Amino acid sequence: MYPTLVRMAQPWIMRYQLIDGQGNFGSIDGDPPAAMRYTEARMQKVTMEMLSELEKDTVDFRSNYDETRKEPVVFPSRTPNLLINGSSGIAVGMATNMPPHNIGEVCDAIIAMVDNPELEPLDLLQYIKGPDFPTGGFVLGSDGIRDYFETGRGRLLVRGEMEIETLPNDSERIIIRSIPYQVTTSLLIERMVNLVKEKRIEGISDIRDESGRDGMRIVIQVKRNHDANVVQNLLYKYTQMQSTFGVINLCLRDGVPQVLNMKEMISNFIEFRHDVILRRTQFELRNAEARLHILEGYRIALDHLDEVIATIRASATPPEANAALQEKFGLSEIQAKAILDMRLQRLTGLERDKIEQEYRELLEIIEKLRALVSSRELRLNVIKEETSELKDKFGDRRRTSIIEGHGGSFNMEDLIADEMMVVTISHDGYVKRLPVDTYKVQGRGGKGLSASNLKENDFIQYLFVASAHSYILLFTDHGMCHWLKVYEIPEASRTARGKAIVNLVKFSEGEKIKAFVTLKNFDPSKNIVMCTRNGLIKKTSLAAYSRPRTNGIRAIKLLDGDELIDARISSVGDHILLATRFGFNNRFDENEARAMGRNTKGVRGIRLRDDDFVISMALISQEDMLAADNENPPTLLAVSENGYGKRSPMSAYPVNVHRGGKGVITMKTTARNGKMAALMLVTDDDDLMIITHSGMIIRQAVKEISTISRNTQGVRLINFGFQRSGSRYHCVPPETDNEEALDKEVEELKKGSSDHPFCHHRW
Repeated sequence: MYPTLVRMAQPWIMRYQLIDGQGNFGSIDGDPPAAMRYTEARMQKVTMEMLSELEKDTVDFRSNYDETRKEPVVFPSRTPNLLINGSSGIAVGMATNMPPHNIGEVCDAIIAMVDNPELEPLDLLQYIKGPDFPTGGFVLGSDGIRDYFETGRGRLLVRGEMEIETLPNDSERIIIRSIPYQVTTSLLIERMVNLVKEKRIEGISDIRDESGRDGMRIVIQVKRNHDANVVQNLLYKYTQMQSTFGVINLCLRDGVPQVLNMKEMISNFIEFRHDVILRRTQFELRNAEARLHILEGYRIALDHLDEVIATIRASATPPEANAALQEKFGLSEIQAKAILDMRLQRLTGLERDKIEQEYRELLEIIEKLRALVSSRELRLNVIKEETSELKDKFGDRRRTSIIEGHGGSFNMEDLIADEMMVVTISHDGYVKRLPVDTYKVQGRGGKGLSASNLKENDFIQYLFVASAHSYILLFTDHGMCHWLKVYEIPEASRTARGKAIVNLVKFSEGEKIKAFVTLKNFDPSKNIVMCTRNGLIKKTSLAAYSRPRTNGIRAIKLLDGDELIDARISSVGDHILLATRFGFNNRFDENEARAMGRNTKGVRGIRLRDDDFVISMALISQEDMLAADNENPPTLLAVSENGYGKRSPMSAYPVNVHRGGKGVITMKTTARNGKMAALMLVTDDDDLMIITHSGMIIRQAVKEISTISRNTQGVRLINFGFQRSGSRYHCVPPETDNEEALDKEVEELKKGSSDHPFCHHRW
């Protein structure tokens, strides 16, 4: 029994300790208790409430394990111990896992159920907020709470408490104040250390356990140039600082195991207390009536005192005296025996008055007890009174907070600022993110700024701008789609190489990224449009990509010799433009491509000339078309391999009645220009980001690029110098110093209006 006794004395296990332990009873670190000869124990006051009525025939007794003594089948507990302390155990083919609750809230619910037995399980939420773990922490959302209140089963997402401290030298550290229920600190710290060694969590320089008599305090030192919020949320993701508590309210009801909801549990406790009070009242009534019977005998004896004394003196033995008293004064055997046992001092006047007073008081008590036995309503009132006393005596504040509105979908970005980020991915698969204002605007024809310190033979292959909270759908050359959150990408300095993306996304062997889509949510009214090198176009509902898998999902079926070029998000009425390496472009309505399933190859989007292939895809939305007459209309920017570019109005590109045409000339591909490299939709407010194979990057205002006709060569955008020609071109949002305008742009971004992976001409 010693391990059981120890558990009942551990404050991190029991919400309301049943044993007051003296000595070493273990610790939340997982340390074992001392041997029983070194410890002492006594019951807590709340435990006495479980035993206080045991001697009043309130419960049944049975033989113990060796039949040497009797033990109660169940304690006549005033406290709903199963609710306030919970229970955990494994039975034959079934298990129970019940969370603890606050005794004050449970008492309120009991009183409410007594007043209104028709309350529904979910109505009890106004009294019991949810579980109240002894270790504190947070329960994320109320969905799991509502589930087990209603059905007896639920899934709770539980978090420990962490806070970020900023030191005078601007360094940051994370302080752990509490951990989830049934988690030990030693195993938690060991897990953190292993994650740091495996480099799954970067940014931690030291971990110290400074816990003491003032409470828990685990200090995690964050490295400089690392975001403490990111480290904190990685701890939530990969450690037991966030864990799941599966509720199964399996208990014995009349000897039969049943899963009960909260209403049934409270109703059963009320019925149990009702039976206990009834049996207690009947016991007290029997005792009161027995005492009244003796007092009536005393009164008869006192009224005939001289005769009683004479009768006793005339008897030879006590049995003769007992029989004589019964026969002469009409007494019962019990009354006669009580008179014979009476002390002479009871014959004084004062003692006679006490007997009369006790007799009158006992009559009143018996009247109340009989009323209580005959009235269920009065017994229920007693339950309310005793429950209220219990709350006043042991009620305390909640330790666990309920964070509403999150449920099981509580995400790590709740503690990460929703900021615009530049994300770069190198040819060898190194990824990083950094704030968009890292790159300052330069004049046209500038030399640029180094974007990454890449290893030899590696170069920046992809760059795009997205919100930290956005999803990134990664489309690979195998036709697969993978998921990633922008904030999951480690933030790094401008010249840092970044982190291998294979450590963030589970690619198959040899799989490489070919296209991106960034989005805030999976709007079923929108579609993913993909194009391939051989001019095929495919449209699939965005909702088909909303269920991520560890190994990704099939996005498009690729034929031999074909490869994925780009993927974009489209809406009804958008126009699709497919640009080829020889400088041709075909524009057609998005409706021309019918929606297909994920595992399909698509239909023809442009008819290619010999040796030509698709290099870029652009989308013109209905908003863009309506803005064509504005002061700052969208234009199509064409750029070449040798660093030349030009803008042309959208009206210069005719809309073909059907997809599959050969298209019109977009840009002259001369010896000076080289072949066409990209086509994108821009406005005067946008900036163009140019990034070369060697990792040089330049950001320049789009409005500095001339707007001319389609069939022209363009102007120089970047001076490659002695670098090998060839680069990638991307459009990014403009910088602004206007706080009001910036707030408006960010709000638009949060609404999900910017779903384009490369050209963010509006946020």
